[in-house]
Amino acid sequence: MQTALLRLLEVRARTGLSRSEIYRREGLGEFPKRVSLGARSVGWPSDEIQEWIETRIRESRKTAKVDGGAR
Repeated sequence: MQTALLRLLEVRARTGLSRSEIYRREGLGEFPKRVSLGARSVGWPSDEIQEWIETRIRESRKTAKVDGGAR
């Protein structure tokens, strides 16, 4: 699979996170790092965003099993 660079609008749509939350988590090392596309534009590697999403799902499922699924 080829890696595409996703712009902020697409990253927001895929993750459900706001702009400020994406940048906050990135600064904390909890979100993939952006790639400079030019003087005023950035993108995120699509494979890294997909892996981040899949990791969130796996962690959520582990928590649900530990909690017995009660929420």
